[in-house]
Order: sequence, then C-alpha cells, then structure tokens
Amino acid sequence: MFGKVVAVTARIERVVTEGVVNIDGAEYKVENNTWIVGDDEEVIVIDPARDAEAILSSVGEREVLAVICTHGLADHVGGAIEVAARDEAVIALNRKDRQLWRETWQETYPDIDMEDEGLFGVADVELEVIATPGVTQGGVSLYVEALNAVFTGKTLLADGPGKLGGEYPRLADQLTAIGERLFTLPADTRVLPAHGEETTIAEQEPHFDAWLAGSLTGGDTAADAEGPLADGTRASGIKLNLDE
Repeated sequence: MFGKVVAVTARIERVVTEGVVNIDGAEYKVENNTWIVGDDEEVIVIDPARDAEAILSSVGEREVLAVICTHGLADHVGGAIEVAARDEAVIALNRKDRQLWRETWQETYPDIDMEDEGLFGVADVELEVIATPGVTQGGVSLYVEALNAVFTGKTLLADGPGKLGGEYPRLADQLTAIGERLFTLPADTRVLPAHGEETTIAEQEPHFDAWLAGSLTGGDTAADAEGPLADGTRASGIKLNLDE
C-alpha cells in the first residue's frame, strides 16, 4: 500500500513596489519583489520593501509569523519594522548584514540572526536558509522544497547574478555560492528574486561557465553594448528613469 498523498496548502504570492534609491549620488527608480509564503491563516514575508501598506494589504487578515530579509540593503528592509509590528512578528537577518540594516534602522536590530541551514516553518512547509554571500556579506537564499522554489534576493536574478550599483562587490564569493548552493538544486526549481521576473535553475545554469570565464566583467559584453533594456531595467535589477 502506498501512503496517502497530502496536498500542500501553502502558496507563494508576489507584491511589487517601486521607489527611489541613491547610488553614488545618482537616483534610480527601483522595483522590488516582496514574497509572501503561507496559507489562509498564516504567512512569512520575505524582503519587505518600502511600501508596508501594500504588503499588509496583500497579507490581509492572515497572521505574519516572521519577516525574513535576504539582505540588509535599504530597499529590501524598508518595510520590515511596520510589517512585523502589526502581529508582533520576528524579523530575521544574517548577522553579517547588521551594519547595512543599521543604515536604515539606526535604533534597532533584527530579532533573529539567521544561520546557514536554519529552518523557518509556516503553514505546511519549511524554508531552509542557504548562505549565498556576494552582493552583501550576509546574503542568503531561502529554499522551499515542498513548493519547488528558492528565494534568491539579489544573489541570482533572471538576467544573471545581481549587482549593487552596477558593480559586483564580491563576484568570486557570489559565483561560488551560485554554483555550489543554488545550481545543485533540482533543475526545475523556480528562482524568485528580489528584482524582476522569476526564472529557473535550468534556465540559468547553462550560463555559469561563461560567467566564470569573465563574461560578467569583460566590459564589452552584449549587455554593456546595448545599455538598459527598453523599459530601463539593467541586469542589476535597477530600473533607470529614462524620462529624465
């Protein structure tokens, strides 16, 4: 006799918000993905961007158990305090990104210092913490095997490894994390980043050898030659304001 197959009730929802960030004295419009994981009763909020009202509107009457920040960058934690406060939820961040957190929230620290392989539970699924440093020292991804998805923050986007202000702060660390921790996940795993559209491990992995060979920093790649996309979005996830 085979065991009874039980359907997973947890689901994933996306909230897109927009705001302005200042990078090296220049202002850019940025679109952020905030991800909500849970069921009809409770949720975990991932990367709460600046618009807490929009995020809580999507949450509705469900209880927020935790707010998890994959990075400590300002446009990823801007709504963290307000979203968490409504239901007295805990806020989790890797300790190595505490300094970045304090640039936005000077008078407080997150409640939980996330560690590699840590687990968070919501509804009937678990979120596993995967250390993916590079864009920031404390960057993490969150793998939900039951939902066949990984939340990658800025580590891996649909256009490849994420940047910070058009640069790769620690590209070697970032590529190591992508190769050893993300590209070892099942090929059909959904990649849900903090910026832009989703992708899959299968769609990204074939580019890895080229990234290692220097295509990301060659300075004469097709992406550099073409400039921003038609809507102003670069591979970094930063959407330039082309109207100015």
